[in-house]
Amino acid sequence: MMRLANLGFQVRSKLADLGATARLFGRLLGHTPASFARFGLVRDQIYFLGNLSLAIIAVSGLFVGFVLGLQGYYTLQRYGSSEALGLLVALSLVRELGPVVTALLFAGRAGTALTAEIGLMKAGEQLAAMEMMAVDPERRVLAPRFWGGVIAMPLLAAVFSAVGVMGGWLVGVGMIGVDDGAFWSQMQAGVDVWLDVGNGVIKSMVFGIAVTFVALYQGYTAQPTPEGVSHATTRTVVMASLLVLGLDFVLTALMFSI
Repeated sequence: MMRLANLGFQVRSKLADLGATARLFGRLLGHTPASFARFGLVRDQIYFLGNLSLAIIAVSGLFVGFVLGLQGYYTLQRYGSSEALGLLVALSLVRELGPVVTALLFAGRAGTALTAEIGLMKAGEQLAAMEMMAVDPERRVLAPRFWGGVIAMPLLAAVFSAVGVMGGWLVGVGMIGVDDGAFWSQMQAGVDVWLDVGNGVIKSMVFGIAVTFVALYQGYTAQPTPEGVSHATTRTVVMASLLVLGLDFVLTALMFSI
């Protein structure tokens, strides 16, 4: 009976946490008009989350493009289709690698920064001080950061894919010697703006919502101690990364089944 009671308590606690998460997400969506009414707050977060992550995104995209160019060429060469290297690189990036790798890097850099920032504000009682002054911390602190992350994520994914394509071109055309015209013409003919690029944009937006919300939630509910903030930052990386990979499977299955 004791084990059954403990199991019931654990299930009830998890359901309560899930309900609290859903309520916080709903309140953040409800603060959308107020966030964009003071767009300067959102703009600052786009700079903090997006522009300051641009270097790692661009460098990572370049090296991923290098690897795709090499691996793709040696694979396509077996079938006499090396001219389709541009198509392979572009589809791999805009459909999958661009949104997914960008989201994982975004979780590691921007997500942890958000969690640590909110957690330290809670530990320093800054959020409690806002409530004492009748300032809603969810409206003033969380909502602008949420929308800043949602807007920054698709832009970063686009940069990642564009730089990756250039990396594939440098390796395929500049180093290996694939025909330049074939590289770009195959890509232009095979990549569909709505089905391929559009699906990648949708994925990156969903990943941006997921990663940013996980980071904010972990920071907002962290224990107000150095150890609590540290554990919350670790949970952000783990949970956001697993959530991105799971959502990627679900979104890919839905997009290709329609």
